[in-house]
Amino acid sequence: MKDTYTGRVAAFDEHRGWGEVAGPGGTHYPFHCTSVADGTRMIPVDVGVDFRLVVGPLGGLEAVAVRQVPS
Repeated sequence: MKDTYTGRVAAFDEHRGWGEVAGPGGTHYPFHCTSVADGTRMIPVDVGVDFRLVVGPLGGLEAVAVRQVPS
């Protein structure tokens, strides 16, 4: 598995704290607001991001270290 992937934020629910990143090949990966790398716990929908993948507590892949990249 690669270290870092690029994609776009497909969805983000500020109240629930959960979002989704559309990664390579259109695969969507969930992420929690605590995984936003700059510590703000917020990230706009449809921005480009870099992220890493880890196996989450339920066994599926989740995006972590989600960082907005300059456009």
